[in-house]
Amino acid sequence: MSEKIIMLGDARSPAMPIPADLQAPTGLLADALGRPLHDLRISVTDRCNFRCVYCMPKEVFDKNYAYLPHSSLLSFEEITRVARLFVAHGVEKIRLTGGEPLLRKDLERLVAQLRELQTPSGRPLDLTLTTNGSLLARKARSLKDAGLDRVTVSLDAIDDAIFKRMNDVDFAVSDVLNGIDAAHAVGLGPVKVNMVVKGGMNDGQILPMARHFKGSPTILRFIEYMDVGASNGWNMDEVIPSSEVVRRISAEMPLTPIGANYPGETASRWRYADGAGEVGMISSVTQAFCHDCSRIRLSTEGKLYTCLFATRGHDLRALLREGRGDLEIASSIAQLWSRRADRYSETRTINTEGLTRGGSAKKIEMSYIGG
Repeated sequence: MSEKIIMLGDARSPAMPIPADLQAPTGLLADALGRPLHDLRISVTDRCNFRCVYCMPKEVFDKNYAYLPHSSLLSFEEITRVARLFVAHGVEKIRLTGGEPLLRKDLERLVAQLRELQTPSGRPLDLTLTTNGSLLARKARSLKDAGLDRVTVSLDAIDDAIFKRMNDVDFAVSDVLNGIDAAHAVGLGPVKVNMVVKGGMNDGQILPMARHFKGSPTILRFIEYMDVGASNGWNMDEVIPSSEVVRRISAEMPLTPIGANYPGETASRWRYADGAGEVGMISSVTQAFCHDCSRIRLSTEGKLYTCLFATRGHDLRALLREGRGDLEIASSIAQLWSRRADRYSETRTINTEGLTRGGSAKKIEMSYIGG
């Protein structure tokens, strides 16, 4: 039996070089494949209070697991400074992730700082957050007051027993639903609910989840089980294609496709034929969307990743703590993005068999980089 390599952090991240020719941001940055920079996803903590089997399984993330020390994390002021430079490069949407972002103390202060940023044209940012919902009921009002626009909640089953098996910490569905209701009540909507579908574990929940959220203001999205990192033991046999999800739902509740909200949107959109709501399909395994991916990710300790399936990051924190100026850091970011040619999901879709069962074991973990 071969040894499984689990890359929880990324000790091999090279320091980001400063280009000799420093250039101020123009807001029109594109990568090597012509893709613009539009979305910045910021992981604010590597900690989570769930132990979901596809993300932070207990056998890896046990009571002895060593999380990053607080001194390694970017401060809120460092995050805001970096975000300001990305906005100057064209970023219009920022999503806060984790781990579980609501575990980061005083997160509302960061939200308030980011809320003050504007695009070069003077428009406010689209400021969102992804959460497991465990703390949302008590945090929704303060997050909204700080300036957060919307939340996305992870919920992998509506059946309590199945959900508890998946989160592996005995957390109840009702508590997540209370958080979703609280988010709607304070105006953090439309709330999106993400369900990761893993064959043989929760695919029997596709229809119950659809039935529950149909006719509500919540937008339910089904995510194909992905090969992020190595701790979840991913293999293709456990992937339920989005086409199959659509087929199962449509057999009972007919769906019709609708257009994307914006270029590069991760989910394909479907509307119930009777007008009672919307669902989405995120199909990075069977229908790769690399061709218009406009996302970059910042880890909680300040490393940049140009792909969710990256094998290494680029150390931005070193530049911040060396005292580099804004123009130097912005130029370094521009150089990194302009050379980006990542298209992992397209490559995997073409050659899935060669990238399963440990073939990509050195990829960074989702719990570290954020979803």
